[in-house]
Amino acid sequence: MAIRKILISASALVFIACACGNKTNEATVTQQYEKVSPDFNADSAYLYVDKQVAFGPRVPNTAEHVACGDYLVNELKRFGAEVQEQKAELTAYNGTKLNARNIIGSYGLDKKNRVLLFAHWDSRPYSDHDPNPDNYRKPLLGANDGASGVGVLLEIARVLQTQAPEVGVDIIFFDAEDYGVPVFEKENYPGDTDETWCLGSRYWSKNPHVPNYKARFGILLDMVGRENAAFYKEYHSVKYAANIVEKVWGTAGRLNHGKYFIGKNGGGVTDDHIPVNEIRRIPSVDIIDYDPDSDNGFFHSWHTQKDDMSNINKETLGAVGQTILEVVYKEK
Repeated sequence: MAIRKILISASALVFIACACGNKTNEATVTQQYEKVSPDFNADSAYLYVDKQVAFGPRVPNTAEHVACGDYLVNELKRFGAEVQEQKAELTAYNGTKLNARNIIGSYGLDKKNRVLLFAHWDSRPYSDHDPNPDNYRKPLLGANDGASGVGVLLEIARVLQTQAPEVGVDIIFFDAEDYGVPVFEKENYPGDTDETWCLGSRYWSKNPHVPNYKARFGILLDMVGRENAAFYKEYHSVKYAANIVEKVWGTAGRLNHGKYFIGKNGGGVTDDHIPVNEIRRIPSVDIIDYDPDSDNGFFHSWHTQKDDMSNINKETLGAVGQTILEVVYKEK
């Protein structure tokens, strides 16, 4: 499980044992709780995921990547966001120059208090965990790993246009998250390869779209579409933003989504929230599906040719989306 995002193998036991104590019980439900946020439409979110997947693999330097990026920009504009495109030439682990594109949609620019919501929109150029080695060098569709989080955020953008919350909201689709060293190249790149991942968010964290950009907190969505997904409290999220973890997981419990938002500590994950926490200093949490019983910690089709729309479940999208909306609309 020391692959890509998961930083654990034997050390997982240390992370799980030593992370902060659990305050949120996954079974906790407050029947009298009254939701303050508008309704999240899971059917709509599903269609946004499907639309991205229909472009094919969204790997930087490809026509499919350009076309999907244009679609995301146009959708955010259609939903009333002030949109900025942050384009940069980033260098992959093997020296490949990537034409990367962070896409930022902002709401309530006049509001000082802000919340940051983000996901990665690129898909992996390698299926390096596919059961068939012949597929290792093939790009994948990334329905769950990438498109699911973006689909949820597009539906949130649509809702934000219809009813403004009391805080400003910035939605960022980060690029070049999934271009890290593949398993079949590990021997050629020994040592710590964490910084070969999350290239777009690392760039933005050093060069934010607004000088000295700050937000109260950030929420990352990654792999949020699988049926019966399990969102444990991720190690680095607890380390850097324990109060935000409790805010999000507690809100999920009150909305009766505790079966997804598990009130237990999970493993550590190298993901886009790391540079946002460590470089931009915005306390951020990662909502990411984690399977402690799998060999790599992720869902069965992770980084394989099977990461397609069969992995996307509307109920899961709805649970995540409604939770995020409730967190945002409760902020004052």
